[in-house]
Amino acid sequence: MTWLLVVAGAMVGAPLRYLTDRAVQARHDSVFPWGTFTVNVAGCLALGLLTGAAVAGAAGSHLRLLLGTGLCGALTTYSTFSYETLRLAETGAHRYAVLNVAASVAAGLGAASAGVLLARAFLA
Repeated sequence: MTWLLVVAGAMVGAPLRYLTDRAVQARHDSVFPWGTFTVNVAGCLALGLLTGAAVAGAAGSHLRLLLGTGLCGALTTYSTFSYETLRLAETGAHRYAVLNVAASVAAGLGAASAGVLLARAFLA
């Protein structure tokens, strides 16, 4: 049963990542990987909301597996973030590479924190 929940979440998360990445990147004429940045920050926010809900007792283990491990695990992508950062550095776009790392970490942590705070505010 556990693996089915993870698979079901991933079946939504992976295509959502791909489609969001393509849609966002198509709207930006920049070497900066806006699509990957967007899905990673959105995933951090979603996981923060889920974590806040779990702490408040409003999200059981099945929901955490479906949304946290499955959906967010497939939606976010550390491997693509790493690859795109390395490609930026290799092509001489060092400032964009550094910006990608700094902005991704800062925005990801901020989004996760905001998600936890929002969940606490609505579920307290």
